[in-house]
Amino acid sequence: MNQKYITISQINNFIKMLFDGNSYLQKVYLKGEISNFKRHTSGHLYLTLKDDEARISAIMFKSMASKLNFNPEDGMNVLVEGRISVYPAGGNYQIYIDKMEQDGLGNLYIEYEKLKRKLQQEGLFDPAHKKPLPKFPRKIGIVTAPTGAAIKDILSTIARRFPVCETILFPSLVQGAQAKDDIVNNIKKANLYDLDVLIVGRGGGSIEDLWAFNEEVVARAIYESKIPVISAVGHEVDVTISDYVADKRAPTPTGAAEMAVPTIEEVKNLFLTKKIEISNAFLGKLNDEKHHLKKLADSFILKNPMVLYETKIQKLDVLTDQLKASIQNYLFNLQDKVKQYQNHYILQNPSIIYQSKFEQLENKNNLLNNHIQNILNNKKQDFKYIIQTLKLVNPLNILDKGYSLVKKDGHIIKESSNIKVADKLDIRLFKGELKVEVKEIIS
Repeated sequence: MNQKYITISQINNFIKMLFDGNSYLQKVYLKGEISNFKRHTSGHLYLTLKDDEARISAIMFKSMASKLNFNPEDGMNVLVEGRISVYPAGGNYQIYIDKMEQDGLGNLYIEYEKLKRKLQQEGLFDPAHKKPLPKFPRKIGIVTAPTGAAIKDILSTIARRFPVCETILFPSLVQGAQAKDDIVNNIKKANLYDLDVLIVGRGGGSIEDLWAFNEEVVARAIYESKIPVISAVGHEVDVTISDYVADKRAPTPTGAAEMAVPTIEEVKNLFLTKKIEISNAFLGKLNDEKHHLKKLADSFILKNPMVLYETKIQKLDVLTDQLKASIQNYLFNLQDKVKQYQNHYILQNPSIIYQSKFEQLENKNNLLNNHIQNILNNKKQDFKYIIQTLKLVNPLNILDKGYSLVKKDGHIIKESSNIKVADKLDIRLFKGELKVEVKEIIS
């Protein structure tokens, strides 16, 4: 019978499981008014969200609460994002808040996050693009409103800490619809001056008041500035797009001035440190040179200079002996070569050269005569062959067989039709020639 009953813990855990298993309850967006707000010493936030007809308990753990850029309080209308679950020990359901923002500013935060992601993806927040601040600036430009606490705090802080630094104010609108363009123009104007640092910012205010420093054109103007820029917008909890893009972010305008310039005491301490470092370096160098000089003065050579001289003399003697020996060896070699030439067989018998040359000449003469004779014989044979050939082709040789050659006026007659009666003809015989007159033509 008792098995039908379960414990309170079991039913509460079961209900929690139902809540946690419902996907619709894992991501909910609520808006309402804060009441019963309490910030626990642990850092967690406990509150109730209500509207005109209902309420729900809420908790925001420290890890999420630390990301808030405003201080929640009773009566404040907020927009929250989180999940609905059950607290088993109390048996009540509640919303576990992941994000919270003031109601009425939701669209601005959406624009802020959208622009932040865009510029971050483009690399405008990349630390590699951040320019370092000079340690001792000569001139500092300030883009802010000409009246108000911000400019007073900046100027008084610089004057107190580093009075030798010159400041140039570029009066600008820092709030309202025209503020963004005015800030951009003044940043560009400041870049035409010979400045070491540029402070851009304003005092605290609501998110609407600070919105000019969340505009894309302002962020890009800061990024494109050739002068290192310190962003000093609002209070420490206020974080704008300008803060991410700037080379340095200061929590307040006063903090920006402190970041931009050193104090006189810091300069004095730096000079004193450098003076000590230079003095120590000089003394160290002087001691090194003294030690080196003493080492040279105590060296054996300087104390016994004749040792160096004696060594050189001994070396000179060695070189002189080597030179003499080298010359003598050279002369001995020349004498040996002369004796070899004098005792040579050719010099002892010079006629051998003549006899050898004479025999070579005789041989060459005989070879030349033989060559000439061979050429003459070859030419004679060629001549005989040509004569025989000419005889074979000579038309007069046929006359030797009893034929004759008839000519009229120097032209050979081949046909009787070319001759007339009474024509005078020349007849060439093998031996001799006849002159005749034609009496009759027989065709």
